[in-house]
Amino acid sequence: MNHLRFALRKLRQSPAFTALAVVTLAIGIGLNTAIFSLINDLFLRPLPFKEPDRLVHMYSNARERNLLELAVSVPRFQHYRDSQTIFDGFGAENISAFTLTGLGDAVQIFGGQVTSNYFDVLGVHPIRGRNFLPEEEETANVAMVTESFWRNRLGSDANVIGRGINLNGASHTIVGVLPDLPFSWVGPTAEVWTTKPFEIAGLSYERIMRGSGFLRVVGRLKPGMTIGQARAALPSLEQSYRARYPGKLDISSVMTLKTLSEDTTGNLRPAFATLLAAVAFVLLIACSNVANLLLVRFTGRRREIALRMAIGASRGSIVRLFVFESLLVSLFAGLIGSFVAWQLVPLVPKMAANFLPFDPATSVELSLPMLGLAIALSLFSGAAMGIYPALQSSRGDLVTGLKEGGRGSSGSAQQMRFRKILIGAQVALSVTLLTGAALLITSFVRLNRQNIGYRAENLWIGFVTLPDPRYTDPGARQRFAERTIDALRSVAGVESATLCADIPLLSQGGNNTIYTRPDGEILPIDKRAAAAFHNVAANYFRTWAIPLLAGREFNEHDTPDRPNVIIISESGAKKIFGQENSLGKTLLIGIDSTPAEIVGIVGDVRSRKVSQPDEVELYRPWAQQSFSFLSIDVRSRLPVDTVTKLVRSALATVDPTLAIALPQSMSEIVAQALGETRLMTWLLGIFAAVAVLLASIGIYGAVAFSVEQRTGEIGLRMALGAQTRDVLRLVVRQGMSPVVAGLAVGLVIAVVSGQILAAQLYQVSPYNPLLLASTAILLTVVALLACFFPARRATLIDPIQALRTE
Repeated sequence: MNHLRFALRKLRQSPAFTALAVVTLAIGIGLNTAIFSLINDLFLRPLPFKEPDRLVHMYSNARERNLLELAVSVPRFQHYRDSQTIFDGFGAENISAFTLTGLGDAVQIFGGQVTSNYFDVLGVHPIRGRNFLPEEEETANVAMVTESFWRNRLGSDANVIGRGINLNGASHTIVGVLPDLPFSWVGPTAEVWTTKPFEIAGLSYERIMRGSGFLRVVGRLKPGMTIGQARAALPSLEQSYRARYPGKLDISSVMTLKTLSEDTTGNLRPAFATLLAAVAFVLLIACSNVANLLLVRFTGRRREIALRMAIGASRGSIVRLFVFESLLVSLFAGLIGSFVAWQLVPLVPKMAANFLPFDPATSVELSLPMLGLAIALSLFSGAAMGIYPALQSSRGDLVTGLKEGGRGSSGSAQQMRFRKILIGAQVALSVTLLTGAALLITSFVRLNRQNIGYRAENLWIGFVTLPDPRYTDPGARQRFAERTIDALRSVAGVESATLCADIPLLSQGGNNTIYTRPDGEILPIDKRAAAAFHNVAANYFRTWAIPLLAGREFNEHDTPDRPNVIIISESGAKKIFGQENSLGKTLLIGIDSTPAEIVGIVGDVRSRKVSQPDEVELYRPWAQQSFSFLSIDVRSRLPVDTVTKLVRSALATVDPTLAIALPQSMSEIVAQALGETRLMTWLLGIFAAVAVLLASIGIYGAVAFSVEQRTGEIGLRMALGAQTRDVLRLVVRQGMSPVVAGLAVGLVIAVVSGQILAAQLYQVSPYNPLLLASTAILLTVVALLACFFPARRATLIDPIQALRTE
C-alpha cells in the first residue's frame, strides 16, 4: 500500500507528464474501441435470421457484358427451384414500391413481392398471424407488414390480422405482422410484402419470361452442405437450364453465391479493414509514446534507485514501485479511454449515416473485448517500461548511481538505443498513416472533380409508382407524363421538369438493354453487348443539363405510331461506329430486337459509378417505351422541401391518388455515391493527424526530458566554450537521428502497404513519389520543431547555475 501511495504522489508531482501520458493512451483506447465496436456490429455480428451462416444470395453474372451481380430471371429461378438438390429452401423477392391509400394522404412505401416460402427460407416468423401459403403465391391479394408499420400506420390494431389495406389501387388482406427486418438486408424504408413475385406492372408475362432478371434469390443450404459444395453444384444446373431454355436472354449468364453476411457488408469490408489497421496504428503509437516517456522518466531516477538500495531496499521493492507508477498511468488512461469510447460509440452510426447507406438509428454496442484488449496492451507496455529500467538500474554499481545524481544521466547506451527504437517506430507508423491519408485525400479530390456529365446542383428527384390497372396502357402513361410536365411548367420557381425511368448513381436505380448493329453478322441475343438504358420524357436533356453534341433531341413527333428513335452517348457512338457518322444509323435494341434510328448524340454521363464511365449510353423516348416506375426530375433553385411541396401539389392536380417517395436532391445522391471514399478520407485523415500529433508529442517529450536530465552536462559544455549553435546542433541531431531512421522505414512500409489501398484509389498511384516526398518533408518539419523547442531551452541554461547544482 505504501508503494501505491508513493506512486500516486510521484505522479502528482509531475502533472504535465501524467496528463500527457494518460491523455495519449486514452485517445488510442477510445478510438480503437469505438471503431472496432462498429466493425463488430457490421461484420462480425450475424443477421437476425435463423442459422444465418446457411443462407446464401444467388447472383447472375454476364461477364462478357461486364454486368456483375445482377438479379435472377423468373425462368431461371423456377428451373433451379424445381431441379436443385443443395438447398432446404429456395425463395425469391421482387423488390417493389407500393402506393398506400386509405390511411390518410396517399404515401409511397417500399417492400417486395415474394414467393410464399421467402420468410420461411430466411427463418423469420411473424409476431402475429402467419407466413404466406403456397396457394397464395400467384393469385391472392395478401400482405405482411412490419411491426413498425403496424404500430405507426395502424395504431397497433389488435385486430390487424384480416384487416385490409389498399396497395396500388387493390385491396390486400393482412395475414401476418413481421418483426422489423435488418436495415442491411431490406433497406431503410421497407414496410410491406405481398405475393405475385413474377409480375411487374406494365410488362406482359411473355416479356418477363424472356430472361430479364429482377428477382433477389436466397437459398438455405442443407445441413452439412458447405458453400463450396453448393458452388460446385451450380454448373450442372446452368447446363440443364441452357438445354431447356436455349432462347432465353440469360442463357450465357453464370450464377454465383454469396453468404448473407458477405453480401450485406462485402463492399465496405476493404475500407473498414483499412480503418481498423489505421486505428490500431494509433494505439501502437500511443503505447510506444507513453512507453518512451516512462523510460525517459525512470532512467532519470537512477540515483533514487541507488539511494533506496543503499539503505536496504530490495530489487523486488524497486521493481514494484516503478511498476505501480506505470500501471497507474495505464489504469487512469483505461478509465478515461473507456469514457471516451462510451461517448463515441453512439455517435459512430450517426456519423457513418452521413456518408453511407447506413441506418443512423442502428444501436452499436460497446465492444468490451476490444476495450479490454486495448487496456491490456496499455497495461503491458506500461508494466514493461516500469520493469525494464528498474531491473537495469538495480543491477548497476551503487556508487556510480549515487554520483550520477548531480551530473544527470540520460541512461545507458542500451536504454538510449531502445528509446530511439521507440521513437523510430512512432515515426514509421505515422509515415504509413499519413501517406495513406494523403493518397485517399488526393483520390477523393480527383474523384470529386470528375465530370459526371450532368449538373447535379439544383436538381430535385422524386419517385412515383403508377398503379395498375389505370396505367397499364402505354398511352395512359404518356398522357400522365404530358399532364405532369405541363403542371410543373406552370409552377413558379421551376425552371424545367421531366420524367425518366431510372436515376444515375442510385443503387438498383439503373436499367440496361442489349443492342447490336443490323448490318453484317447479327449476334444471337445472349451474345449481344449491353448498354446503360434510359427511357426519358420531354425536356430530359435540358433538365439534366446534358449537352446535345449532334442531331436533335426527342420531340412531339416521336410517338408510338412513328419510327422508333434513340439518342446515343458520344463514347457509345465512337465504340459502335468508329469514325463513321452515327446519325441516321440503326441499332437493334432490347430483347425484341426493335430497330431504332439514332437521331442525336449527347455528352457522356456517369450513370453507374462516378469513378467508372459507361462505354455506351442509350436513350429512348418515353412515348415509345415507358414503365410504371418512374422519377420526376425538377430543376429549381428553391430548397428541397419547398420543391417537394410544389411537386406534390402539381401531382395532385393530375392524379390525387399518387404519392412521391424519397424526395431528395441529385447532389445528395452524388454525395452518397462518394460516401465511402469521403468517410475513409475523413477518418484516415483524422487518424493520421492524431498519429502525427502523438509522434510529435513523443519526440518533444523525450527530447525535453533528456535535456532536463542532462542540464549539468549541457552547462559544463557551455562553461567550456560551447556556443548556442553547438548546443542546438547537439540536441537536434540526437533527437532527429531516430526520426530519420523511422522515416526511412516508414516510407518502405508505406510503399509496400500501398497496394492494399490501390483498389480504393482513383487516378492516383499508391507509389506516387510526390506524395511520399511530401509526407516525409511534413514529418521532418514536425520532428524538427519538436526537437527545436527543448533544444532552444537548453541554450538558455545558465552554466554557473548548472555547475553550482553539480
